[in-house]
Amino acid sequence: MLIEAALKDDQVSIGAAFDVPGSLVVGKTVGELLGVSCDVVIGDDVAAGLKHVDCLIDFTRPQGTLEHIELCRKAGVGIIIGTTGFEAEGKEKIAEAARDIPVVFAPNMAVGVNVVFKLLDTAARILNEGYDIEIVEAHHRLKIDAPSGTALRMGEVVAAALGRSLEECAVYGREGVTGERDPSTIGFATVRGGDIVGDHTVMFCGLGERVEVTHKASSRMPYALGSLRAARFIAGRQNGLFDMQDVLGLR
Repeated sequence: MLIEAALKDDQVSIGAAFDVPGSLVVGKTVGELLGVSCDVVIGDDVAAGLKHVDCLIDFTRPQGTLEHIELCRKAGVGIIIGTTGFEAEGKEKIAEAARDIPVVFAPNMAVGVNVVFKLLDTAARILNEGYDIEIVEAHHRLKIDAPSGTALRMGEVVAAALGRSLEECAVYGREGVTGERDPSTIGFATVRGGDIVGDHTVMFCGLGERVEVTHKASSRMPYALGSLRAARFIAGRQNGLFDMQDVLGLR
């Protein structure tokens, strides 16, 4: 999806592409792999490939991303991070690297999702009394982290708008005799199955009414398009830590 979107974007060109060492596609061109017009050879040496680019777009896993961001730092190359599942230490390393290079770090690159973040901030400030808040997310069977980074970010946005700390008020699972719901909590429910791209719903449940804010992704193209928008945003910047709210001017 990233490659397809980049090839259609007249402000972006593909300088390098990578896969893990030992992958059967290493050594092939992007064109051979995807049936498109692109003669960039897929490599497994990220450091070498960074010599030919201004920005790396990274959707991998935390361990890989943290290695890549250090390589970007040494090469003076910006990075767009769509990877989720970082611990606090990993987030600190990303912030530290952003002192030297421009970084866009967001749990979800889709423009629509980031508009939803803004809507949630508004809704939470208005529905700040008498409403129970639950977040439900669904993804494909291969997703390895739960709740999703997007769901957690939604929780953080709502908690901040209410003057709470998500770490203190989040409830990630219910089983057995749980007792009555604590109205100060934010609940999370996770669904994993099939090829669901990504569904997220935040429910504000009051007495006699329920407000739901939902985003559903039917393909991964929105993530790719948002990533390219982020890449264009950091072009020419020397350093700094940004997210998609900055990219879209929603601050």
